[in-house]
Amino acid sequence: MRAADALMESLKAEGVEHVFGIPGGANLPTYDALVDADLKHIQVRHEQGGGHAAEGYAKASGRVGVAFATSGPGATNLVTAIADAIMDSVPTVFITGQVRTELIGTDGFQEADVTGITLPIVKHSFQVTDPRHIPEYVHEAFHVASTGRPGPVLIDVPQDLSRADIEYEPDTDPVELPGYKPSTEGNIKQIRIAAKAMANATKPVMYTGGGVVNANASEELRELCASDRFPVTSTVMGLGAFPAPHEQWLGMLGMHGTRTANYAMDNADLIVAVGARFDDRITGKLSEFAPRAKFIHIDIDPAEISKNVPAHIPIVGDAKQVLTKLSKEYRALQTDPARLDSWWKQIHAWQEEYPLHYEPGEGGEIKPQFMIEAMYRATGGDAIITSDVGQHQMWCAQYFDFKEPRRWINSGGLGTMGFGLPAAIGAKVACPDDQVVCLAGDGSLVMNCQELATAVHHDIPVKIFLMNNGYMGMVRQWQELFWDGRYSHVDMGEFPDFVKLAEAYGVTGLRLTDKTTLVEDMKRAIAIDGPVLVDVRVTREENTYPMIPAGQAAREMVG
Repeated sequence: MRAADALMESLKAEGVEHVFGIPGGANLPTYDALVDADLKHIQVRHEQGGGHAAEGYAKASGRVGVAFATSGPGATNLVTAIADAIMDSVPTVFITGQVRTELIGTDGFQEADVTGITLPIVKHSFQVTDPRHIPEYVHEAFHVASTGRPGPVLIDVPQDLSRADIEYEPDTDPVELPGYKPSTEGNIKQIRIAAKAMANATKPVMYTGGGVVNANASEELRELCASDRFPVTSTVMGLGAFPAPHEQWLGMLGMHGTRTANYAMDNADLIVAVGARFDDRITGKLSEFAPRAKFIHIDIDPAEISKNVPAHIPIVGDAKQVLTKLSKEYRALQTDPARLDSWWKQIHAWQEEYPLHYEPGEGGEIKPQFMIEAMYRATGGDAIITSDVGQHQMWCAQYFDFKEPRRWINSGGLGTMGFGLPAAIGAKVACPDDQVVCLAGDGSLVMNCQELATAVHHDIPVKIFLMNNGYMGMVRQWQELFWDGRYSHVDMGEFPDFVKLAEAYGVTGLRLTDKTTLVEDMKRAIAIDGPVLVDVRVTREENTYPMIPAGQAAREMVG
């Protein structure tokens, strides 16, 4: 059969049901093969949107997301999504077309060295030079993308090779890659040392990240935390792995985390980091981060351990397996939970003194924090929420209580504006029976608003709640606080009219301006068939607090 048809068969053998993409000259054979393939293709309006949709699909379902693009600009339009996927460890496979082999290196029309361009931002890449290797590369790509620390894999297929005839036999053998054997079980001696350290700690904190979600280790985390009264905090990527609210839950930590979580980290004598990477938004001033603590660091990726913060007890392994063993070892020690009494007394004092709060708006004015609370009430807290990047993202992380993993989908590491809408489309395709809501910012939504057409074309009924303050809000906040209020090109003005924009794409558009009816109005929007865009006008110059100024210590939080 044609190599392009073998590509389709290989994707089906990997369990692929949905693909996001756009056809072009170099991947025409691939799209011709799609005509007869038993795959659902979602035609996006921009390759970046297709890449983010594949990410949303993967984050919501835990399965590998797949996106197609043609050569040259099609492939380079995927770069942002690929970089986003590597930063957030998202299992994705990106399949690009390439110019004919005799044109490679000649600056041919729509030629780009996509494997070279993406080399720093992929987990692995395959440049096809022999069409007979295409099925093998597909299976290896899915194996690499979904095992160990997940991440993006690229397959670049020249047009002439995808048209070649090859012998194809389904490959059912497990993939074996020399040199690629991620450690998953964790060293039992290190796990026992970690259990003893936890038993001896009087001020412990469980610091959890997106790796817990990626490893499907939420239940194991909850079991370990239930074995004693361990306080739990999370990065923005890990929200939902531990239920909120909960008596042991401190809230999110980091730059816009709760004072309680950050103060607990600052005063802890032991920090148990699980699937988290100690990035700068968590640590603040690295030399002053958690100065009294020893660190247990559990991660599937050995390169992350001691990269930023030295680990006293490193454990390389899959969080699901390591936490199971750690719970068993810890319970066997039969520790006295009373040793944590004074620690919890201090934590409760911080919680009482420094709760999340905001000043209510006047009259019908909608404060952005209230919009998040209204969204929570309107959805019953039972929805997959995707977000763009900025103030609205942080307010949602603060005020929307996530009880389960894979219900909060956002761009954490790269911070990609324009992520939310295509990610919501991908999440809804992956989980059609779940309510999917995109929380958008007006600065972000315009960056990929063309994907409204994708939602309409494919009848994907996502609901978009736009937090509209007329600014690139987080940049404006930084200019106010750290650049003497010198606002420079952050005012978005009154354009576009988002209701008219929605209607132009065939989406139902609504505008909400009254706090007193906001919850019921949101419920009404959710009940409307098909995709809906709700333009919610909020206070223009509200700041996201609390906040650790960049490069400062947690104890120097403001707001």
